[in-house]
Amino acid sequence: MQRFTGLMAAVLMLAGVAHADDAPRLPALKLDPARVAVAGLSSGGYMATQVQMAYPEWFASAAIVAGGPFGCAAGRLDLALSTCMKGVPAPDAVVLATKAKERSAKGDIGALKDLAHGRVYLLHGKDDALVSPVVAEAGARFYEALRDGDPALKGLQITDDGTRAFAHNLPIAATGDDCGKSVSPYLGHCGFDAAGEIFRQLFGKAPRSAGEAKGELRRFDQDAYRLDGADAFLAPTGYVYLPPDCVAGKRCGLLVAFHGCKQNVDAVGEAFVKDAGFNRWADAYDVAVLYPQTRASTAPMNPQACWDWWGYSGNNYDSRQGAQVRWVISAVQAMGLRH
Repeated sequence: MQRFTGLMAAVLMLAGVAHADDAPRLPALKLDPARVAVAGLSSGGYMATQVQMAYPEWFASAAIVAGGPFGCAAGRLDLALSTCMKGVPAPDAVVLATKAKERSAKGDIGALKDLAHGRVYLLHGKDDALVSPVVAEAGARFYEALRDGDPALKGLQITDDGTRAFAHNLPIAATGDDCGKSVSPYLGHCGFDAAGEIFRQLFGKAPRSAGEAKGELRRFDQDAYRLDGADAFLAPTGYVYLPPDCVAGKRCGLLVAFHGCKQNVDAVGEAFVKDAGFNRWADAYDVAVLYPQTRASTAPMNPQACWDWWGYSGNNYDSRQGAQVRWVISAVQAMGLRH
């Protein structure tokens, strides 16, 4: 019996190894470092600005939807829930910009000069009751304080789009009755194609019109890109969308798109990775889209599967050493991005 038990254990161990070896990996692409950006909604918006500020030499451009200024929470959940969501009191964008400059000088985040030719697009709805428009406006003021206080950053383009009437969601081109609501899967049928505007703001005029997405949406093993085995508190599986020309080996751009809280695949299925509108525009621009996925947890306390913008993954969460930030760099390097 002991011999049988030992044999079965060995078989199961080998099966586990084989499964790990067979797990899909991210494809290596011919990526154009001049056409790389990050985007995100809500906690994903905060994550987008964190990745951008930590590694501006990789991600000079960012689109932030219903998010606030970099460094807002300062590692404190109470600040995250008050100042950085409700805007009570409002974030002090000038103070946060000063702190970012200090952190950059220490090497905690990247060299701000690398933002000089970047583009920042800040989209937020007037009817957002979850992340106050005051918070989103502070996000725009943060970038303006960086730019206006440093002649080297005068080329940084900042677009503050906060006059549209929608709630806490990502607007899509279709129309419906949920634009003024914040309900799962947080894709508001507003008659406004936010994904298309994000692509235009980050990458310029579309080379061609967007039709139905014709590329490949693939799953991949997220655990394969942990650095030093460190847990980044992500789901086992992520998604990547590859336009036909990228699959064919042509030179492509890259957009890393961060979902919001309760918007990961475990919560809403493939709604965000399929229906947010990014894929059809990815075809038009020849830009691959990486869709990392978080996981919900009780230890650390993150039941809504938010991206870490207040410190549940560690004190260095929004620095170059942050677990989720480092994971992103590992993943895009695997896809062929070099600097």
